[in-house]
Amino acid sequence: MKWIGRLVLLLLAALLVAGGVLAVHLLRSMPQLNGQLKLSGLGGDVTITRDAADVTHIEGASALDTWRALGFVHAQERGWQLEFNRRLMRGELSEILGAATLDTDKLMRTLGIIGMAQKQFKGLSPATQAALQAYSEGIQNAWATGAVRPSPEFKILGTVAGGPKGQTWSPEDSLGWALMMALDLGGNWGQEFARLSASQVLNHEQLWQLMPPYPGEKPVSAVDLPALYAELGVYAAKNKTASAIEPATNALAQWSADWVRDVGILEGKGSNNWVVPGSRTVSGKPLLANDPHLALSSPAIWYFARLKAPAGELPGGHKHPALDVIGATLPGLPFVVLGRTQGVAWGFTNTGPDVQDLYLEQLDATQPGQYRTPTGWAAFEERAETIRVKGQGDVSLTVRNTRHGPVISDVQPQYRQLIDGQRYAVSLRWSALTEDNKTVESGMLTNWAQTVPELQKAFTDNHAPMQSVVMADTLGEVAFQAVGKLPIRSPQNDIRGVAPAPGWLAQYDWTGWLPAEQNPAVNRQAIEAKGWHATANQNILPPGYAHFVGGDWTTPERFERIEQLLAASPKHSRESLQAIQNDVMSLGAKALLPAALTAQPQHPLGDQALKMLSTFDGQMKADSAAALVFNVWADELTRGLLVPHLGAERFQALYGKRHFRAAVDGILKRSDAFWCGAAGCPAQVSAALDRALTRISARQGQDMRTWRWGAWHPAISSHKPFGKVPFLNTLFDVRTESAGDLFTVNVGQYWANDLKEPFANRHAASMRAVYDLADPDQSVFIYQTGQSGHVFDSRSRSMASAWASGQYRALQQKGTTVHRLVLKP
Repeated sequence: MKWIGRLVLLLLAALLVAGGVLAVHLLRSMPQLNGQLKLSGLGGDVTITRDAADVTHIEGASALDTWRALGFVHAQERGWQLEFNRRLMRGELSEILGAATLDTDKLMRTLGIIGMAQKQFKGLSPATQAALQAYSEGIQNAWATGAVRPSPEFKILGTVAGGPKGQTWSPEDSLGWALMMALDLGGNWGQEFARLSASQVLNHEQLWQLMPPYPGEKPVSAVDLPALYAELGVYAAKNKTASAIEPATNALAQWSADWVRDVGILEGKGSNNWVVPGSRTVSGKPLLANDPHLALSSPAIWYFARLKAPAGELPGGHKHPALDVIGATLPGLPFVVLGRTQGVAWGFTNTGPDVQDLYLEQLDATQPGQYRTPTGWAAFEERAETIRVKGQGDVSLTVRNTRHGPVISDVQPQYRQLIDGQRYAVSLRWSALTEDNKTVESGMLTNWAQTVPELQKAFTDNHAPMQSVVMADTLGEVAFQAVGKLPIRSPQNDIRGVAPAPGWLAQYDWTGWLPAEQNPAVNRQAIEAKGWHATANQNILPPGYAHFVGGDWTTPERFERIEQLLAASPKHSRESLQAIQNDVMSLGAKALLPAALTAQPQHPLGDQALKMLSTFDGQMKADSAAALVFNVWADELTRGLLVPHLGAERFQALYGKRHFRAAVDGILKRSDAFWCGAAGCPAQVSAALDRALTRISARQGQDMRTWRWGAWHPAISSHKPFGKVPFLNTLFDVRTESAGDLFTVNVGQYWANDLKEPFANRHAASMRAVYDLADPDQSVFIYQTGQSGHVFDSRSRSMASAWASGQYRALQQKGTTVHRLVLKP
């Protein structure tokens, strides 16, 4: 017994020592917030304070020092985020994650993000080049000096920042990350693929019923796409053995496969913004609200900071005024992307133009390596890529490019079973992949603007992604402008970019670019006359607008609800705009609810469910049982109507990021016999409710009083990559119950094709901000995680509950100092 007791004591001592070592390591890897640190490259001291709202204030003796210090702070707080994103855009994830992410790496190498970034860097002004260089030096030197220590992700994966070469960041990486944001927000090639896929099993009329045009509009193209593709022989023969898409071997591989499949899908990637002129506010000065809707991640995509520096001169003779800007920065870029200066504020929503086109490239059966052009056959441009893969040998990839751009059918597996790869390839034309893209330079210039006209001038060179910008200044000026570069399509282009076009016909080529001054805009007079201007990814084009912008707009439910709420009050305050941002009335649910009430369910809980739905007011509150029943019923109804015609595999691939709610609405309104089948639409409605109640009761029990929408609809800010790794995701993800649905102002988009949590809130307000131009320091913000990216730092999730409950933090240029760190040269 003595020996057993001693052994137990030794084991406890060992555990205590190990725990102590781990605790010391974790503490040392936390960001240092107070004291002094050295950072090489600085021209003078830089003061970094953090206020009571945990906003980071950076003040340097020059703009270059301030940007260099922001690089340091991003490395300090978001080191792993930078490393993951650097590897993602460079196609180097497999070097640390293994073969699971090979498909992602192949796609990124094919798009050539970093190669294009290198070309774009050469076209920037010396001042912008210097800003990007200073920022990247701040990141690089922070790691090199040991001021930043690896967070747990590096230890778990056994890797180091910057990989074997130790290049933790470069100016080209900043440009690459700007291109990645354009990829996320400027994509519609996924919609083109969806139409190509659906056209294999639907006719022309049915295709536009599945993916209807914007309400009140005709289909963008009158071309019979199913007939065209059949005539061209695009599809792989049904009896032909095709290389099947291999099932994912683990959760990380499934994430990679889903990401590659869904890139280029614009649906759901929205935002809200609106500006109210002083004539309609309590203070007499403008108010501006913005909440960008992006995929929820941990750490968050944003990092809030204030950048301050005196007036000075940058390389190239660029003289600039004093820098004093506060708001949301993107780790990877040295500027405030969304926010305000002392004089002007701005907010983005995604415009959603069609700036990507897919092309069918006809292959020469007699001469491999050739594709057809308007002037004859041409050779593919090819380059060799080598991908390092953890746990196995290197993988070689041959990237092919055409006159339009990269051949994506080589690296997106969904094409394998769809098109005849012996006859066709599919290439991508994308506006962002041009050498004259100066979006980052435009971003730098916005940070010095003090008035709306100055801000408009700064946005002149914004290229991609195109954004719908509302602006307001302390002088009372307000404006709206869509900023970005739009391709011009020929009048003979009858497909108009809605689906892959024959690449050998010149009529489908882009013919130029729309001048920036012709982009949609609304001036102060028009905004004053209406009382506000709002955008929510709806069709923003004014009546009679002369140019084609696109056709895949977000349906207008959020926009219409914002308009209702803005019209409901003669005068608005900051608090009333905050209430609008958190509104969870679903006009989408209210439109479909009458159909649910016609159900004749057979389920034992059916009558109780109908009674509850009869009093449902469309409020998607977290504690609502009716909201839960409605959303699960809508999902089951969508499946019941569409799966028999698309097939289960095709439906699973197209559903989720697309909700097909407009298709379902139309089918029920028409009592469409094709989609509803022989039993009819009433039977589909009833059967869907039975299935929904069976599904919910299996998990929630029979007592409907305990059913809650929030329990099925948690907002999950998912870590990359550990959000897809069992057990680790419970530690690294940030979860909180949430309200809202696909159509509420406080949006809560779920991906209903997710096999584990189909109603989890994956895509929502990535931040909310309201700017008060009567007193800019009364502005407020919130986002869904916290400033720190260190999983064991309480600051990494300190905003989560406030975000979910509609609370805000102060966004002040004169906040109370809580932490103070000085960087010395």
